[in-house]
Amino acid sequence: MLTRHRTVYLELAARYVVFLILNLYGWSKMAGGQFFRPGHFPAEVAKIPLAEASGFQLAWAFFGYSTAYIVFIGLSQVVGAWLLLWEKSKLIGTAVLFPILLNIIVVDLAYQVSFGAMTVASACLALLVLVLFLNQSVLRTVFEIIFQPPASKSMTLKERGVALVVALCIMGLMIALLQVFELFQ
Repeated sequence: MLTRHRTVYLELAARYVVFLILNLYGWSKMAGGQFFRPGHFPAEVAKIPLAEASGFQLAWAFFGYSTAYIVFIGLSQVVGAWLLLWEKSKLIGTAVLFPILLNIIVVDLAYQVSFGAMTVASACLALLVLVLFLNQSVLRTVFEIIFQPPASKSMTLKERGVALVVALCIMGLMIALLQVFELFQ
């Protein structure tokens, strides 16, 4: 059984490892070290017909096409990683990084990106699961607060109907706006 003192160090080590790895990957993305960006395709990849490209080549070309996407993903990794460093923000950092790492693992599997990259992402995800496990009492409290029944009375059927009508009107407005935007493209 781990003592409280040892679990603190174990958790901190897990958070530092994930911080270092995802900080490196995030900055690498933004610096152009990952993905095939327009104008920066490897010569051998640029010569391959689209129908003959591997899943890895297609994925890297697709993800590299948009600078905004690269910056978004890179910054998400960096910000999530930095949030792991502080006690008060570690669970927020975990919540930011968990879906990112899960997505990386799925992409690596689906497009046969790299066994090494998938292993690193899986290890980081496992370390985040460890952080969650070591903070289960805090998580239990958070979920109890989130899912406690409301103190006020429940909505009447009429109030629920009004809320549904408002939601449908908002959806209709959104669809209409999309149609208008498509006219100007």
